[in-house]
Order: sequence, then C-alpha cells, then structure tokens
Amino acid sequence: MERRAKRRGLWPVAGLDEAGRGPLAGPVAAAAVILDPKRIPEGLDDSKRLTAPEREALFAEILANALAVSVASVSAGGIDRRNILRASLEAMRRALVGLSIVPKLALADGRDVPPGLPCPGEAVVKGDQRSQSIAAASIVAKVTRDRMMAQAGRVHTKFSFGLHMGYATVRHRAEIADHGPLPRLHRTSFAPFRLETVEIEVEEELVLTE
Repeated sequence: MERRAKRRGLWPVAGLDEAGRGPLAGPVAAAAVILDPKRIPEGLDDSKRLTAPEREALFAEILANALAVSVASVSAGGIDRRNILRASLEAMRRALVGLSIVPKLALADGRDVPPGLPCPGEAVVKGDQRSQSIAAASIVAKVTRDRMMAQAGRVHTKFSFGLHMGYATVRHRAEIADHGPLPRLHRTSFAPFRLETVEIEVEEELVLTE
C-alpha cells in the first residue's frame, strides 16, 4: 500500500492504529508511524498476532528506525463522553497531528477515517495485516497502552491491570465486584456498569413503590 501511494506521489505515508477499544478500564491509545523504507523492521504484523516479547522488541526497533512516531490517547472519561468509536478516531487524529513530519497520506486501520486530519486519509480494513506502517502503529499503540495499564496496576494495587490490561476477564470482573469501579479509570458508559446502574434504579423504584 505504501509503494502504491508513493507511485501516486503521496509520500510520506503514515500508518494509524489504536489499542484498547474493548476494555472496561483505561484509555484508548493510538499511534502514528512513518517508516523509513530503507530500515523497515523484520516481523511487522498485527500486534495481536505477536507475543509480548516480540512486540517489545519491535517497539524498540520502530522507535529507533522510523522517520517519525507519535502516540496519543483519550482517557476513560473522554471515552464516556464521546463513545469509544469517536474516542478512538480522536486519539488517531491527535497522534497524526503530533508527528514531526507532515504526511501526504494517512492509512487508518478499520472502516473509518479520523475527521480533522491535516492530510488525505484512507480507511483500511484489517490494515495491520495489509500495511507495514499500520502494523508498526498497532505495535506502538499496544505496547504504550500496556505500559500505561501496568503503571495503573502499580498505583491501584487492588486491581491486576498489569495482567488483564483492563479487559473484561473473570479476574477483572471479580475485582470490580469486590472493590467497585475506579473513578476516572473505569469506563462507566460500558455495558456492565450501565447494567448495574439500571438494577440499582429498579431496586429504588421498588422500594418507593412498596
């Protein structure tokens, strides 16, 4: 995809991807990467198909060899206010704007192009498997977010964020049941929390009726 863009006179090309759309806690993180065609790390792939050590090694290579890298995020509160799709697109927009080089084209993973980009954009379904730039961005976003969540776990020791990264695992759900959601870190607009709110409201209505 990058070679085709270059033949069309659209160079440099930035890859955009995000990490953390599904979890119940933490931010959604996004990365923008402009690779150096002469120094592309070997083994670039969708971050979900790589092991944690492979991601960490490629993360270091990308930062050392890419022409430009930028990372941005939207907090849990921002996700609650916007919804997760809009928050993900906003994180990608911020990441692109933060690049030290202005690209001529942005390739965004998924079905949507983030609004407000300073250059033309193309949405690429399964882009992290079809574009090296997007694959690099997926790795940078994933490693960055995992590190953020691991740090959150060191601060909030009742939650094993370094293990489940905020995803809705059995362990995480049990921790929420035991300790309640953390303000500013759990996404209270997500279904489990909304269901709890509905149940509380129903109980209150029954008490008032009785």
